[in-house]
Amino acid sequence: MSASPLAFLRGAAPLFYEMLAADPELASGPAGEGVIQGDAHLENFGAFSPALEEAGTWRKGHATFQLNDFDEATRGAWRWDVLRLTTSLLLAGRELGQSGPAVLGLCEGLLESHSAALFSQARLPPVPPAVAALIAKVDGRSNRRLLEDRTVASGAARHFLRGERYADVSPEVAAAVPATLQTFAERTARRDGPRPEQLELLDVAFRIAGTGSLGSLRVAALTRGKGGEDTGWLFDLKEQAGSSVDVLAPRPAVASRADEVESAFRTCVEQPPRMLGTSRLGVTDVLVRRLTPQEDKLSLSRLQPGQLPELSRYLGALLGAAHRRGRSTDFPAWTPRQRGGILERAVTLAGIHEAVYLDLCLLARGERPEPQAPATRG
Repeated sequence: MSASPLAFLRGAAPLFYEMLAADPELASGPAGEGVIQGDAHLENFGAFSPALEEAGTWRKGHATFQLNDFDEATRGAWRWDVLRLTTSLLLAGRELGQSGPAVLGLCEGLLESHSAALFSQARLPPVPPAVAALIAKVDGRSNRRLLEDRTVASGAARHFLRGERYADVSPEVAAAVPATLQTFAERTARRDGPRPEQLELLDVAFRIAGTGSLGSLRVAALTRGKGGEDTGWLFDLKEQAGSSVDVLAPRPAVASRADEVESAFRTCVEQPPRMLGTSRLGVTDVLVRRLTPQEDKLSLSRLQPGQLPELSRYLGALLGAAHRRGRSTDFPAWTPRQRGGILERAVTLAGIHEAVYLDLCLLARGERPEPQAPATRG
């Protein structure tokens, strides 16, 4: 989280919503609600391989680019998603090589494009060149490349490469994984699910990934897949706790948080990832997702300044389209003044996050100054 202000925002969703809960003015804005992503920021968009249904059968689709993380998803005000995404763009301004006025202009384009996608039936803007290049790059990746990147061959089988990305699990967790995968197969049997024999377990490890999810239970499973040394499948089994938005908009507990997250993903994204479902790992509710070679994100540091206006508008439109798919009723379109109010609140939030981020850096270096006693007169 100390890498940059944007990295801090990514890992601090609870803090973001605690700020909104503490200051009703920051949380206020134009009306409109439905299913929200809950953690909208620049790096929660990415490429992945979707599943397509045709005549009752499922097949692999070409890589797509969409919102790709719904761990914080819930029902709430659309403006909260838009506020978080706009704040992330402001905090990324220097990483993107943008001046203050320039990044404010990018935010205005994002807000305008979001509203256009949400409140009309307009088609999405053309795919930006940066996104098209990413899709073209990942579409041809092989499963063998994914396996070679994350596993090593040992005799007749593969296993995860322990290190920064994977660590050993306890015997209790390892013993629970086969039943978790079996339940997953049963729940997804009618929707692009794997066959039980494809889930023969070869190895299991703790998966170390993400920022905000660090510290939660996250397990990687390597299964037989289609059989053969280079045709194994990787699965991500991720604990699903409550949404950080709950502190701002408390609601009754749900029967299954993992089911809620999966439902939000399928509601907001027209072509969700392949082999997406839920299960139980012991007593823990988990979202299960097959990892594919097509999963990747844009490298913000490699974007050219001329690519940013089109890209920011495209991200805004993707979020607007997701909100439109998840709405339960119609709301009046947001006015330019209302969108401007969201930008003003995002500027305030970006300033607070920047200050807290720098304080975190002092703590990380062990140099946070001690509180000083107030000066006295005389």
